[in-house]
Amino acid sequence: MQRVALAERPNWRDRAAELGFTFHSPNGEPYWDETAYYAFTLEEIDNRIEDPSAELDQMARQLVDRVVRSEELLTRLCIPEAAWDAVRTSWHRGAPSLYGRFDLSYDGTGPAKLLEYNADTPTSLYEAAAFQWFWLEDQIAAGMLPRGADQYNSIHEKLVARFAELSGQGTLHLACVDDSIEDRGTIAYIDECARQGGFDTTFIAMSDIGLGPDGQFYDLDRQPIHRLFKLYPWEWMFGEPFADALLRSNTGMLEPPWKAVLSNKGILPLLWEMWPGHPNLLPSYFEDDPKAQDIDGGYALKPLFSREGANIELVRGGRVIEREAGPYGREGRIVQALAPLPCRDGNHAVLGSWIVAGKPAGLGIREDKSAITKNTSRFLPHAIIG
Repeated sequence: MQRVALAERPNWRDRAAELGFTFHSPNGEPYWDETAYYAFTLEEIDNRIEDPSAELDQMARQLVDRVVRSEELLTRLCIPEAAWDAVRTSWHRGAPSLYGRFDLSYDGTGPAKLLEYNADTPTSLYEAAAFQWFWLEDQIAAGMLPRGADQYNSIHEKLVARFAELSGQGTLHLACVDDSIEDRGTIAYIDECARQGGFDTTFIAMSDIGLGPDGQFYDLDRQPIHRLFKLYPWEWMFGEPFADALLRSNTGMLEPPWKAVLSNKGILPLLWEMWPGHPNLLPSYFEDDPKAQDIDGGYALKPLFSREGANIELVRGGRVIEREAGPYGREGRIVQALAPLPCRDGNHAVLGSWIVAGKPAGLGIREDKSAITKNTSRFLPHAIIG
């Protein structure tokens, strides 16, 4: 694994505009960054990233099966009691999932370590699935990368195939918070994949979804919503006035309610409890567990529901070395042993390993001057060289 400086494509912004990548430079700050790329060997991708990701996904599913059968664990994860039946039912019925992203710390030596699982509403999807692939093709054509260069990336093909498996079940509504340019960009890409997979699709803002007197969800044209892809976290959904209707309605959700288990950082201590010493896991405990005091070498404090690095603290030697502000933490926190992100040229990189329909699918890399990956962290492409 190497960070390699490389000249930008002179026309990449025009290319982004042509392809509808509208959020590459929010507020004038770089988000997409192709002034460098990360180079991997095929052995690293196959054995250090893809294979462990497949195993982690299977472990995560075993964990869901354990949690949905335990009121104690559902309570521990702060899933409201009123939502337990929705979570359990969706799991036992085999409600299909679409995708997720494991965030890993990997520096080219030793096993990759799981930092967290973005299992419900992961973003940076279009960048990983499509725009970095176009970058690869353009740079090979320009002679900037060798002809044999490749990329760990079958995200698009797997998404389209997954939608093809699920199509034939009516219109798919796609929803997010309407004023988020990044979320709208992700929804637009999901829309494209769903259409290629055979769905008719329509967009609706989360705030425009209505609940009818019959307990069903409707759009603004008073059409029932049979299938809904929602880029809106389950912990927010469970707090909405319509939450009681989630189980009664006939709306199939992507992601399904059982993903509320896996999108919770409380799975990190539970995974460690089930597989202590696993090479791809870090020692992790709930904050009130006395064993948390046994972690050596520093730790991260993470709220159960934190997103984009919010309210995460990195502690070493009893001193907070980095802290990110945010609205989370009252729901409880976990303590996870530090696995410092690799730092190249002053940049800390986290590897996002994508899972589609339960299968490893590709890689996206975020980078920041801070050791905490945030909403403002940059996205860099990667290539397999050798």
